Amino acid sequence: MTSNKPTGWGGAPESQLAPLMRLVDFVLIYAALWLPTYARGETWDQRAWTAATIAGVLFMLMGQSLQLYGSDRGMRLKRELVRAWGGWFAGVVPMLLFLLFISKSSEDYSRVVVTIWFVLTPILISFWRTAMTLTLRELRARGYNTRAAAIVGMTELGEELARRMQAVPSLGLRVHGFYDDRSDDRCHPIPESVGTRKGFLRDVVDAARRGEVNLIYIALPLRAEPRINQLLRELSDTTASVYLAADFFAFDLLHARWGTLGGLPTISLHETPFYGVDGWLKRMEDIFLGSLILLIIAVPMLVIGICVKVTSPGPALFRQRRYGLNGEVIDVLKFRSMTVTEDGAEIKQATKNDTRVTKIGAVLRRWNLDELPQFFNVLEGSMSIVGPRPHAVAHNELYRKKIQGYMLRHKVKPGITGWAQVNGWRGETDTLEKMEKRIEHDLDYIRNWSLLWDLQIVVMTVVGSRARRNAY
Repeated sequence: MTSNKPTGWGGAPESQLAPLMRLVDFVLIYAALWLPTYARGETWDQRAWTAATIAGVLFMLMGQSLQLYGSDRGMRLKRELVRAWGGWFAGVVPMLLFLLFISKSSEDYSRVVVTIWFVLTPILISFWRTAMTLTLRELRARGYNTRAAAIVGMTELGEELARRMQAVPSLGLRVHGFYDDRSDDRCHPIPESVGTRKGFLRDVVDAARRGEVNLIYIALPLRAEPRINQLLRELSDTTASVYLAADFFAFDLLHARWGTLGGLPTISLHETPFYGVDGWLKRMEDIFLGSLILLIIAVPMLVIGICVKVTSPGPALFRQRRYGLNGEVIDVLKFRSMTVTEDGAEIKQATKNDTRVTKIGAVLRRWNLDELPQFFNVLEGSMSIVGPRPHAVAHNELYRKKIQGYMLRHKVKPGITGWAQVNGWRGETDTLEKMEKRIEHDLDYIRNWSLLWDLQIVVMTVVGSRARRNAY
């Protein structure tokens, strides 16, 4: 049986709306360029088609990375609009300007038209997405194919599922209730505001047969495999959609995602966030920002190199061995800031008032200027602009034995700056707790990475005071 509520696009799951959203966003990008072109009496020619198409493709890629088109996105409207604006101005616009610069075709486009286009596009996209969200919300509030979801398992995971359904009305899901065979004292306590217990597992099967529930989310512990199998056999006699919400709360996951191997379903427990489109975007970010920053700092770097060379004996630049992506050893460039260039099996960390630090080296280290040559590492591909800071090989071998999950920070390329650094967790690690906090921030970055977060970290590095804390 099925729900007797009216059907239609207002009740469509977000996976069905994703193609429509991509299409409308693409059309609006063209419209935002066509409107000022037409209003100013200019010709819509091949150049306009090319610019709009490139912008559309870039925005689709950015949107995929920012989860603007994912099925069951579960994202609030405000956050969705912030990501759309950020993806456009922080990703698409800089890339378009960069392409115009390197192709030497910026003079072919009207600056007024391009400026209006850049501003008008996110405005149109915001209006459309707001209208769509409000329309869906109103239709589903009136019962247009709002889907009733039953949750099997009074567990922490089950409570979290219910809370997310309630927090995002645009999902069109109504919590029907919880079902569990265990007694109340053995179940995770569920607040009444989240949902109520409707019965046992046999009762959810009866509810599905009566058409009272459209979706069933199984949130039982992994050890309950026999009960899950029995429930699936009984639910096969209904038309309800069944989902397994695997209880991975007991695991320390790192960017987990579903996949297949030869047709067999798998889930990665420890994985890099930079795969597919996200990996391409991360590399484009490094090349674009790295090239731009190197152009800006070329002369200052030359001056710094001369100052280092003439104020103390030794080379201006030196290489240090560090662990890079997947734990492979890389050579990292730095301006010499000490009277020694240690890179052996034992390395003494810099401390406050360290006599090995030269006078100019103290200034360089205070303002992170000794790390500017690492932008060459970024362009070469062994580092990223943002990522966990690379540690000396000797320190890696020491701390990997003391801190659980230490080596997981090497699932991504090391960075010139990172989330730990802008929060003040840099410099000397004279206690194990300091290194643990640094690793905690590094893994938090890997779990929750986004392009906009990278840009936020870059800004915090430049203007934030915490980024220079403990810099000596």
